[in-house]
Amino acid sequence: MTLRRQIATAVAAISVLVAVAVGLLVHQAMVRQHVDQARRSALTALDSALASYKRGEPVGGGTALDDPATPDRLRALAAAGRHGSQLAAGPQGGESMWAAGGVHGGVLSVRVDFTQDRRAIADLDRIILITVVASVFTTVLVGVLVADRISRRLRTAATAARGIAAGRTDTRIGELVDGRDEVADLAAAVDLMSRALHRRLEDEQRFTADVAHELRTPLTGLVTAAELLPPGRPTQLVRNRVQALRSLVEDLLEVSRLDADAETPDLSAVPLERAVRRTVTLTGLDVAVELTDTAAGASVRTDLRRLDRILGNLLVNADRHGGGTVRLHVDGSRITVRDHGPGFPDELLRDGPQRFRTSVRERGKGHGLGLTIARGHARVIGAELTFANHPDGGAVATLVLPPATAPDRDGEPEPGSAGQRQEV
Repeated sequence: MTLRRQIATAVAAISVLVAVAVGLLVHQAMVRQHVDQARRSALTALDSALASYKRGEPVGGGTALDDPATPDRLRALAAAGRHGSQLAAGPQGGESMWAAGGVHGGVLSVRVDFTQDRRAIADLDRIILITVVASVFTTVLVGVLVADRISRRLRTAATAARGIAAGRTDTRIGELVDGRDEVADLAAAVDLMSRALHRRLEDEQRFTADVAHELRTPLTGLVTAAELLPPGRPTQLVRNRVQALRSLVEDLLEVSRLDADAETPDLSAVPLERAVRRTVTLTGLDVAVELTDTAAGASVRTDLRRLDRILGNLLVNADRHGGGTVRLHVDGSRITVRDHGPGFPDELLRDGPQRFRTSVRERGKGHGLGLTIARGHARVIGAELTFANHPDGGAVATLVLPPATAPDRDGEPEPGSAGQRQEV
C-alpha cells in the first residue's frame, strides 16, 4: 500500500470513528431528553389526576382507572403503593410513556403519547447520518489531497534520487520540492549529498585523466628505450611490460573520456553479421559464432569502432578468464558472449564491473578495465550490456543493440548525463 493510500485510509478510519462516536452521543442525548421530558409530563399528569381523583372529580385525557393496557411491571409497582413511569407500547400501537399510582380500589394510570417524540428522534437520526456522511467525505477528501501532495513530492524526490544513483549527479531535488517541512529537509540533505558526490566524482575523473596524461610522456620514452635494447630474453620481458603499461595508460585515458561523457558516437548502418565476424577476426581468438535466421543479413545503426571495442573486450575477457570454447550467439540485435569458466562473481552481478577490481581467483588476473570500457561504450551508442551466469556454468554477457530505426542522437549526450559515472 502506497503512502498516499495509507494516509487516506487512516484519515478515513479516524473520521468514521469520530463521526460515529459523536453521532451516537448526540442520539443518546436526544433520546434521553425526549424520554425525560415525556416522563415528567406523565408524572405531572399523574399527580394532577390523583389529586382530582381524591377530590372525587372525574378523570380523563389519557387517564384511566385499572386500564388493562397498563404495563404489568408498572401495575405491580402501583399496587404496592408507589408511583412510577415506564416507556412501553400503547393500546393502538406505537409507544407511550405510562405513569401509574395506587388508589383505593385500583390503579390509576396516565398515558402520554410518545409517537411524535419518536418521529423527532428519527428525524434527528437522519440529520446526524447525513452530517456524518458529509463530514467523513469532506475529511477524507482533504486527507487524500494532503496525502497526494506529500506522496507527489516524495515521488519527485525519489525519481531525482534514482537519477543521482544512475550517475546524473548534477540533479537537484530542492528545485522540485517546495515547502519547509520534513520532505523539504530530506530534499536539502539529498542535494547536499549529491553536490559532495558530484565534486568527488569530478575530482576522481580529473585525477584519472591527469595521471594518464602525465604517464604518457615518460611511457613514450620507455617504449623508445625498450626498442633500442639488444635482442634477448630480458629485453623481451621489458618490452612486454612496457607494452602492458602502455595499454593500461590508454585504457585509463579511455575510461576518463567515457566518465566525462566526452565521447561522440559516429552512427551508421552496419551489417551485423559482417561486423561480428570482423571483430572475431581482429581478436584472433577461437570463437564459435552462431547466428539465427533473424540475424543473417540484418543491419543495425551503430558505431562500428565502438562495437568492435565492446565485443573485443567481451571476447578477450571470456577467453582470458573463462574455460572451454567461447561462444558468440547473435539473435536479431541481441549478441551473447558465453564462456565455460567459473562465472561472474556475485558482487559483479550485483554492482556491475568495477575498475581495478577483478573477479575471483579462478577467473584470472587483470585491471578490471575491459568490462568497464565495454559498458561505457555501450552507453554511448545507446546499447544495453548486462552480465549473468549460465545455469549450466560459465559467464554470459549480453549486448542488446538499439533498433535500426532508433533516432540519431547526433552525438549529443542524454539530458542530465553531465558528470555521469559508471562505477564499473
